[in-house]
Amino acid sequence: MTATRKALVVRGGWEGHSPIEATEVFIPFLQEQGFEVRVEESNAIYADETVMGETDLIVQSVTMSEISDDALKGLRRAVAAGTGLAGWHGGIADSYRNSSDYLQLIGGQFATHPSKHPDACVGDPSDNYLPHTVAVTDLGRAHEIMAGIEDFPLETEQYWVLTDDLNDVLATTTHPVQPYHPWHRPIVSPAVWTREWGQGRIFVATPGHSPEVLRDENVRTIVERGMLWASRTVSE
Repeated sequence: MTATRKALVVRGGWEGHSPIEATEVFIPFLQEQGFEVRVEESNAIYADETVMGETDLIVQSVTMSEISDDALKGLRRAVAAGTGLAGWHGGIADSYRNSSDYLQLIGGQFATHPSKHPDACVGDPSDNYLPHTVAVTDLGRAHEIMAGIEDFPLETEQYWVLTDDLNDVLATTTHPVQPYHPWHRPIVSPAVWTREWGQGRIFVATPGHSPEVLRDENVRTIVERGMLWASRTVSE
């Protein structure tokens, strides 16, 4: 397929989310869909107005880390002008914690991933791997990203997300009440959402702690469709 659109993959930050291996899961798909893919290991590229103006889709996998004022302004400017932005897990929902303007752009911020009972914890990442359900919302059932996908189980980190009402929530996950946790009623968090920002579209999926989770058929399908949905369809 002849490349007609440009995708920019930006990866880095905390290595615990395997940003290189995780993004490599989806780069072949983007190429198959006709994207010319450019990979950057730094978000400094966001400050390059020429590159950003030519980019139809940004796929970001940068957990925590920091972003300069110029890079953040460039990212916000590009999305508002029509560049799509997509990502999963901490690579988009737990990036640049010290930037309120980034959090406003994304519309959701990781707060925690509840753990197992303290007696079951062994001191490694699996302490936070909980069986849970990703539940498709009524809005999600009518959306192209979730078409044909039913509620499905995962055993991985279950993100508790702080969010706002500008998001269109396509799937949720519910954190139950446990005697070893301090909350007193079930908490529903968005697990998949879209967001429109100026002329741009944003897609976020909270599952994706590891490449193995991203290869789950449901998660992979949702992310692939989400990237296509977010992308600007015609380069300007």
